[in-house]
Amino acid sequence: MTIKRSFLFFASITFLLLIVASCRSAKYLDDHQYLVTDVDVNGVDPELKEAAGLYIANEIRPNSPLYLTIYNIFNTRDGRYKTEKIKNVGEAPRILDSAVVELSANQIERFLQTKGFFNAKVQPQIEFNKKKAKIDFNANMGNPYMVRNIDRRVEDPQVDSIYHEKVVPISALKSGKRYDAADLYLERERLYTQMRESGYYDYLRQYMRTGVDTIGLQNQADLLVQVSNREDSTKHKIYYIDSVYFTVEAAEPELKKNSQGRYDTLTKIHYTDQTDKFKLRPLARYAFLRSGHKFNSRNEELAYDRLYEMNGFRSVKINYQTKDSNKLDVFYNVVPRSAMSNQIEGEFTFSSGMSGFNVGNTFSHRNVFGGSETIEVKMRYGVLFDSRLPGNLTDKIFNNDFQVGVNLSFPRLLTPFRVRSVGIYGLPRTTFSSSLQLFFQDQTYANRYWINSLNYTWYEAVNKIHSLTPVVIEYRHGQLNEQFKQSLIDQGYGLYVRSNDRKYFGLGAQYAYTYNSTKLTSKENFSYFRGALDVSGNLLGLLGNVMKFKQNADGEKLIFGVPYLQYVKGEIDYRWYRHLGGNKQFVFRINSGVAVPYGNNSSLNMIFEKSFFAGGMNGIRAWQARTLGPGGYNRSSMNPDFRVNLRNLDQLGEIKLESNAEFRFRMLNNFFGAKLNGATFLDAGNIWRIRQDIINPDGEFKGDKFLSQIALGTGFGLRVDLDYFIIRLDAGLKLKDPQFSGSKQWVIKEFFNSKQFKQEYSETNWPDRYSFIQYNFGVGMPF
Repeated sequence: MTIKRSFLFFASITFLLLIVASCRSAKYLDDHQYLVTDVDVNGVDPELKEAAGLYIANEIRPNSPLYLTIYNIFNTRDGRYKTEKIKNVGEAPRILDSAVVELSANQIERFLQTKGFFNAKVQPQIEFNKKKAKIDFNANMGNPYMVRNIDRRVEDPQVDSIYHEKVVPISALKSGKRYDAADLYLERERLYTQMRESGYYDYLRQYMRTGVDTIGLQNQADLLVQVSNREDSTKHKIYYIDSVYFTVEAAEPELKKNSQGRYDTLTKIHYTDQTDKFKLRPLARYAFLRSGHKFNSRNEELAYDRLYEMNGFRSVKINYQTKDSNKLDVFYNVVPRSAMSNQIEGEFTFSSGMSGFNVGNTFSHRNVFGGSETIEVKMRYGVLFDSRLPGNLTDKIFNNDFQVGVNLSFPRLLTPFRVRSVGIYGLPRTTFSSSLQLFFQDQTYANRYWINSLNYTWYEAVNKIHSLTPVVIEYRHGQLNEQFKQSLIDQGYGLYVRSNDRKYFGLGAQYAYTYNSTKLTSKENFSYFRGALDVSGNLLGLLGNVMKFKQNADGEKLIFGVPYLQYVKGEIDYRWYRHLGGNKQFVFRINSGVAVPYGNNSSLNMIFEKSFFAGGMNGIRAWQARTLGPGGYNRSSMNPDFRVNLRNLDQLGEIKLESNAEFRFRMLNNFFGAKLNGATFLDAGNIWRIRQDIINPDGEFKGDKFLSQIALGTGFGLRVDLDYFIIRLDAGLKLKDPQFSGSKQWVIKEFFNSKQFKQEYSETNWPDRYSFIQYNFGVGMPF
């Protein structure tokens, strides 16, 4: 039995033992006590059953087997539960309490009545089995009451106009619909929002009252919605902003400077900075409540959102003071965050004899020029070890990867011409970036990659984001080990040498459009889309047609002594999210892309950095990253001396097609203080070369073959939801592997005969090993 199977076997046995141990917890109870082991709600319509179950008190919900077992270990003595010195671990047994049962039944009954079942009755029924209790809440819902007439009465004509123009047309209250108190609450909330956005600063929700009349009506209800005037019986007033005060407060009293306030004539803001570190103008553009403007609660929300998004303040407060009959003074009070911070992070990777780690450090300064501009300096180092290499630990280093980068971000659009970037839908940003990567693969390959860019990000709507990078300047120096390079040439891999042992200069632009990214963590029905376009070399190509650039031996035109890049790359990511009630969700995803080198690079493959790869924790999870494809390529066709050296370098492509289906669900609501979610998934896809390549036989895209070269993987995942972030562990199982042919692609048939299969694979693909299961550990959701 392999280590992985042994682990799964013992994990299953341990889980079953925990369940058995928790079920035996009843033996620790006193004679008059009963352990609640099952609770159910019966007789309720399926659409309301889950919501009704939420009204059952936690005190009588069945225990988590794991937590109850842990509690029992530390809090039992002599066959009884302790009554003193109780350890605060696990979960105390949920003991039957008839008063709590009756209270829960009443709560369910009231809930059903708010849903139009005015005559609903809920009777609890308890079944006893030794010291265990099963509770059934049996509901007799009766007939629902339907809305007959809706009478809306508004005393103030101005309010009546707002109500009927902006609220009634989208109202959930409809004649002939089942009565639902939630529709009335929503109606009141919508009117409150519209009134506040229309300048009515002192409007309260309590001004709307509702009445329900069922007297003499057979399962029908007449609704009266009445909006009254103010307490003094006068009409509601529209308020206007008079004076605006903006204060940057010191985080600590001892940091307070003796700064004098001043009045800025351009923004009409009274400004005080107790830190002497901020400028008004960059902050004022997001103080949307301005002197002379009508009060609008939407502007208040926008000011809160944008000032927080600037990432420079830990506290933002907006207060008002009434002035005259309908005037308001506005007070912005912000407290800065600590200007500088440092964060260290790391991760461990392992698979198929390869293991390693990545460690990174990020230094941030959040107020470089006094306008909440942020500069980040990031450094990252990663190393990968191959246990198959001979020698000591240092000799087993397969590759090293060092990266350093600097990002300078401005919370506004900096352009040579005037652009309206008020940030109504989101905070616009201008980012200058520069990064350097040094990559070394033992006795094989070295790469130096330097890239600089200018990026603009802005919002067309709350759910529509544009990202334009008009300038991307990059330089890359890829160099094969001389001895290895000569071996490749001797074996006929000259094209591979030309594509990877090369220097280049790139001048291009990028654009991306994202739709509905703000909904990715929500539980609702929606679609997500991201499209990206990356183009390089067009301007240099035009200049090359006008000017006489020097050429190298391969006919590539040179600039600064190296060839320039010329390619176009496009990629789309579409996702379909469906909420199935509660914490259940289904996600379907399609991710595809094409990268085409042309012009100055038409005779070569796509560069390493711009190529696609398949596999990994966010793709087809049954394969390690960069080990799937291209097409039907099998590394057995490669010279054995090259297999280790070319690992992660030869399985790239210019075409990518991938799809994923995932069902997500809640497993435990309380897992050591977090929520434990589960997921089952099915992944499919591959990558391909655009044209035939000697190093990747059967790796090119062909219309009559690509479907048979689709890889399939399935699996199960655990996600520990800590609210702020999610820790994820996915186990992917290979079903269909395109590196084989015909029926042999269905490798799942060999799963229970894996020893012989792996031995045969090792004989043809040594030192590569075959793994049916791939484990992926990461932070965040895969998509």
